[in-house]
Amino acid sequence: MSAPNKTFDPVEVEALKPGEVERARDQALAAFAVAADLAALHEAKIAHAGDRSPLALANREIGALPPAAKAEAGKRVGQARAAVNAALASRQAELEAERDARVLVEESVDVTLPWDRAPRGARHPLTTLQERIADAFVAIGWEIAEGPEVESEWMNFDALNIPRDHPARTTQDTFFVETPGASEATDSLVLRTHTSPVQIRSLLTRELPVYVICPGRVFRSDALDATHTPVFGQIEGLAVDEGITMADLKGTLDHFATVMFGDGIDTRLRPSYFPFTEPSAEMDLRCFVCRGESVGNPDRPCRTCNSEGWIEWGGCGVVNPRVLLAVGVDPDRYSGFAFGMGLERTLMFRHSVADMHDIVEGDIRFTLPFGVEI
Repeated sequence: MSAPNKTFDPVEVEALKPGEVERARDQALAAFAVAADLAALHEAKIAHAGDRSPLALANREIGALPPAAKAEAGKRVGQARAAVNAALASRQAELEAERDARVLVEESVDVTLPWDRAPRGARHPLTTLQERIADAFVAIGWEIAEGPEVESEWMNFDALNIPRDHPARTTQDTFFVETPGASEATDSLVLRTHTSPVQIRSLLTRELPVYVICPGRVFRSDALDATHTPVFGQIEGLAVDEGITMADLKGTLDHFATVMFGDGIDTRLRPSYFPFTEPSAEMDLRCFVCRGESVGNPDRPCRTCNSEGWIEWGGCGVVNPRVLLAVGVDPDRYSGFAFGMGLERTLMFRHSVADMHDIVEGDIRFTLPFGVEI
């Protein structure tokens, strides 16, 4: 910047000439007017109203003028800068108003939308299936019986004629809450491996005849895979009355199968062995996918039944007299039958669920299609 002098005419300073000041002002006003958004306006502000803008540089030249010339030059530049600042403020207010209006439209919340847009969720199909089974048996006069999930060994094994050397009573198959004792007199606590202890409790506490259905969770030392899980649901039935026969069992199970899988489902009883029933049987269902047509037919294989035509559903049989004696029931006067099916297996049969993981992992995408059945 040059030093003040008393002979230099201020109109000879290029940046302070009226034409130059007006040109810088008009350029600034035009740049502000064409700025389409706040970002563009910011760039224009730096160029025309910043510290290195033409008017700012011209304002610095005023200090080099003689005192008599400073007033006129300062007034000229000051008016131009005031006009620029006013135009900048006005355009900025306009663009901010446009932005706010646009945000109100683009980010608005429509409070008139339906209130139930959030998914209602669904009850777990195992829960609704258990209730459906219970309703089916209540409808024919049976009662619902429940018991604790932590049971004594006597309730879970001894009363059911399962000897102490039976493989099911080892830690490889059973979860022990207390370490098994070395003495036979020791009655340890276990997580029940079936709901059969509820049948024992029912015979100990109810007046005969007894017709109960026993749903609940059971626990076994199984690894989780496509067809097994260490915690699963089971539904067991017990009928003890005078004159109960295997034919009553077959008729009850046929009714149960019809309720679960629809009319026309074929069943069969296949000889088996259980300590708590004698005679014992496995109940099979005619494959509901191929209806047995895949048997001996290589052109139409069935993955559901492995082309065998039948699918194992659960175990059943006539109550062993030793079980009746254990709970004080006279086996010469009373007889009974019992059966047990897995809830997960029944659900897999009914709805063609291929993998047990889908049932137990809690993914809402699995439960939603089942809805909120009540």
